[in-house]
Amino acid sequence: MAYSAADVRRIHKAHRVASLIGIEGGHQINDSLAVLRQMYDAGARYMTLTHTSNTAWADSATDSPAHHGLTPFGEQVVREMNRLGMLVDLSHVSADTMNAALTVSEAPVIFSHSSARHSWIIRATYPTRCCAGWRRTAA
Repeated sequence: MAYSAADVRRIHKAHRVASLIGIEGGHQINDSLAVLRQMYDAGARYMTLTHTSNTAWADSATDSPAHHGLTPFGEQVVREMNRLGMLVDLSHVSADTMNAALTVSEAPVIFSHSSARHSWIIRATYPTRCCAGWRRTAA
């Protein structure tokens, strides 16, 4: 199990597969930064902000827009994840939520299980235009 970037590098160097504990859907934190911190303390190192439906603070790619991105609390969630060292996973979020999270986050984000819409057109993929300004970071 990996709990840090150093763990991932160490495990990879040993030719093994590193695994991180993730939270599938921000619903799991029950609109509470305290619960987010408890999940981190229990070992979670990334979280998808939404899953198949919106949270009270972020829009899903597969639900009708309610917030058109992140609410102020959603921005707090992203900032707290950054502070903890937890990866923000943008799988399942709407394009507006993705853009809002990219604006707020001061750390790299991940798409743990998504595709670019240019390659595969379903609602859980992302418009190519959203990717145009991305820069590659070193692994």
